[in-house]
Amino acid sequence: MSVYLTGINRRRIVKIESIKDECVDVRTFTFKDVFCGKADPGQFIMLWVLGVNEIPVSLSMISQKICGVTIRRTGKTTTELFKKFPSDVVGVRGPYGNGFKLIQGNTLLVGGGTGLSPLMPLAEKLNELGSSITIITGGRSQDSLIFLDRITAITANGKHRAIITTNDGSYGIKGFVTTPLRDILEEEKFDVIYACGPEAMMVEILMIAEEYSIPVQLSLERIMKCGLGICGHCVLDPLGLRVCKDGPVFDSGTLHKIEDLGKFWRDESGKKISR
Repeated sequence: MSVYLTGINRRRIVKIESIKDECVDVRTFTFKDVFCGKADPGQFIMLWVLGVNEIPVSLSMISQKICGVTIRRTGKTTTELFKKFPSDVVGVRGPYGNGFKLIQGNTLLVGGGTGLSPLMPLAEKLNELGSSITIITGGRSQDSLIFLDRITAITANGKHRAIITTNDGSYGIKGFVTTPLRDILEEEKFDVIYACGPEAMMVEILMIAEEYSIPVQLSLERIMKCGLGICGHCVLDPLGLRVCKDGPVFDSGTLHKIEDLGKFWRDESGKKISR
């Protein structure tokens, strides 16, 4: 049997255990899988909606008991997924890629929209490690915020804190997740910034972090067809890095060398186009 059909690369059919509406057009789907239960925060899976297509999705819940993915309805595949009910089945491969490197110290996590998904298992791991955690997250409005219950659970001990922003000011600070960033960095020294979200947001975070000499780890998103580093759809120039194989999490040293960051991406055909 080919190595590509064994272990984590073998597609497993799993039952959907539960479905939770996080906000309008965003749902968390949970399932049980031995391989995903051993994943590192920041790794992703290839999720197969039977009869439709396979898409890359970050794991938003990781444990031996239950795993989960949190997905925004955006196209044909996710629309069909949203028609599923508990006890329906999907296919999974993975987990793939390199996750976040855990830093014991004072950590800052910045998640824009569903970019908060891979940061939630990271926050839970950092809490276990004894790190101090500040979470900045936001959405268009109060109705678009996700994971407030999980954030409350993490910050309940008083050691950690959360800062919430909304574009329209309906909850927390009015603005984007980057709006309070400089003020926070002026007041406090962090050992690392972890972030995931729209690429323009992450480019801004990278630039601000450089001003304050803080290392960052960013989780990038690209179209991926295989997840194995074969198809080339997620290649980043000029280094030829593959988001699925070399990422999706990259550190400061590598990010500054990626010319495509915030400027170019590849479409479904693999063609490189401007953002």
